[in-house]
Amino acid sequence: MAGELDQVGARLRAARRSREWTLEDLASRAGMSASTLSRLESGKRQASLELLLPLTRSLGIRIDDLVQQEVPDPRVRRAVIRKDGMLIAPLAPEGSAMRIYKITYPPVETLPPLNVHDGYEWLYVIAGRLRLRLGERDLVLGRGEAAEFDTRTPHAMWAAGSRAAQVVSIFNEAGARMHTHTVEG
Repeated sequence: MAGELDQVGARLRAARRSREWTLEDLASRAGMSASTLSRLESGKRQASLELLLPLTRSLGIRIDDLVQQEVPDPRVRRAVIRKDGMLIAPLAPEGSAMRIYKITYPPVETLPPLNVHDGYEWLYVIAGRLRLRLGERDLVLGRGEAAEFDTRTPHAMWAAGSRAAQVVSIFNEAGARMHTHTVEG
């Protein structure tokens, strides 16, 4: 518990300063002396519920906002999806509002069929060249180029030339489902 309380004073000071209040401003609102508040903020006085409750009420924050919370592991550890010769590596955690993938498109001999589905896609080419068929347009995007389109427009993508193309793609939920869903069988 002691480790969780280490930053209470600093967080309390930050909350007070974000409102541009002086020590005296907050202390008077919370019904305590400015010297008590100063010692609490500097860590020279032990934090207690008796002291923190009037301070947090005055600041409009929760006691939980002052206590150190465990930071979750930020690494994304999800399996790569293999679909139609593509490697699809998820770059966001399961259930994230953002659907971000690194997709490797292989060179192909037979052009893939055009797809149409609800959603939007944003993509950025990080290696190779990507061929994007979008309606009647046939585009080649090189490294460093980006595109954004409504996926209700007939579209298909594949590597242009003899090397794979690597792309970072961001989809809304409908687009992610279309690109990552695999049929077992």
